[in-house]
Amino acid sequence: MGMVKRLFKFKYPKILVLIVAIILAYLIFKNPSVNSFTSHLGNLSHLGVFIAGFIFSFGFAAPFAAGFLITLNPENIILAGIVGGVGATLSNLIIFSFIRLSFKDEFDRLIKTKLIKEINKEIEKDFGRKIKTYLMYALAGFLIASPLPNEVGDLMLAGLTHVKTKILIILSFILSTIGIIILLLL
Repeated sequence: MGMVKRLFKFKYPKILVLIVAIILAYLIFKNPSVNSFTSHLGNLSHLGVFIAGFIFSFGFAAPFAAGFLITLNPENIILAGIVGGVGATLSNLIIFSFIRLSFKDEFDRLIKTKLIKEINKEIEKDFGRKIKTYLMYALAGFLIASPLPNEVGDLMLAGLTHVKTKILIILSFILSTIGIIILLLL
């Protein structure tokens, strides 16, 4: 019970839980039986690719989606990438909306911390405000396209930028589709 109390006294409990979930997913995916399980899901065809694309965006499930996509051998990689990209875009939209609403309080506190203010000041001094924004979008885009946890990319876009939902959908679809096609080519 004391550990639970300490967790809720911690300034950023949601971010901490997200990091723990990512680490836990990595540890689970290291198990060879997970590879065996994902290889049996190949019989689901495009529905399986859509589901894998959908879970591709969730940090705790991204390793499973990546494993499934790597073991899959679709006839049309481009079509499979598009179907998976649609699934990933849908889940990114859900994540983005959830983060924007439920993490807002922590973002507001985090942005006001001395460390974040200093980092922002240094980046703006070295690169300027516009380049800082482009770098943030580039890093978020890389995270969304990769099987790394999309929550972090969505977190950056939802909490640290003012990206419009329509732009997020377009970016997410293009980047996720490219990432999934790359995994299908492996």
